Amino acid sequence: MAKIANVSVGGKNPVRIMGILNTSPESFYKKSVNTSKTNIKNSVKLMESQGADFIDIGGMSTAPYLPTMISEKTESKRILDAIKIIQNSTNLPISVDTCRASVASDALEHGVEIINDVSGLKYDEKMPDVVSKFSPSLILCAFSPKIVIGNPIASSKKLLRDSIQIAKKSNISPEKIVLDPAIGFFRKSGKGPFFTKIKSNWLERDLSVLKNLNSIKQTFPILISVSNKSFIGKILGKENPNDRIFGSIAAETISVMNGADIIRTHNVEATKDTITITSKLLNKHKGL
Repeated sequence: MAKIANVSVGGKNPVRIMGILNTSPESFYKKSVNTSKTNIKNSVKLMESQGADFIDIGGMSTAPYLPTMISEKTESKRILDAIKIIQNSTNLPISVDTCRASVASDALEHGVEIINDVSGLKYDEKMPDVVSKFSPSLILCAFSPKIVIGNPIASSKKLLRDSIQIAKKSNISPEKIVLDPAIGFFRKSGKGPFFTKIKSNWLERDLSVLKNLNSIKQTFPILISVSNKSFIGKILGKENPNDRIFGSIAAETISVMNGADIIRTHNVEATKDTITITSKLLNKHKGL
């Protein structure tokens, strides 16, 4: 069992929910984008009432297939503006989705408790120093700046182990670490720097990972983010992310059955129902 931002995760605890709040207009799922004070406040209060345990703020989209790079100054401003609004609206722990050290530092200085780094501390060479200074909880995603080949499960575990070692060298307690196998971030090509290049089929990689989550966990809690993602659209033939909610629910159900401890989602209410029913059925199956 681990604690991130004083919330128990893993073990016999219920599956936790991380609600997504994007302040980046370039994000792939437009319904999650909130840029005004009123929209941010209302969205956060709604997610809290629907059962969110954390709020994850994104200030820059990292979708591999979109050209979404913005300046660190712009990313930081978007996130800091949202932090102030959220802190005045709820006591839920705040996570910041960034892999840039200056943005993380700004957020941590303003009381953020969790850094969600899609590069697993590998993109910005200054990030380990930042996390060492502030000692936040970390969500570490599988990532490599080099082309990855071979078995997707073994390679994902290796990349996550590398990030765990960086975190430990930065004096981060294991109880503050959560792993994310980075569904959607392993591609043959992309338009940004925040994805891992592979030569194999990206859809098959993602499906293989979701089927083998317990193997990937490595004693750490695991976070899964599949909400409205492109692998769902690929399977269902639905190009518009707005049409993927039922596919998202199905993928989240399988993720919980296979060992996910946190679900990061755009659809908090639907995800809450998914987790509740899946957990009940799993308990019944175990004879509890």
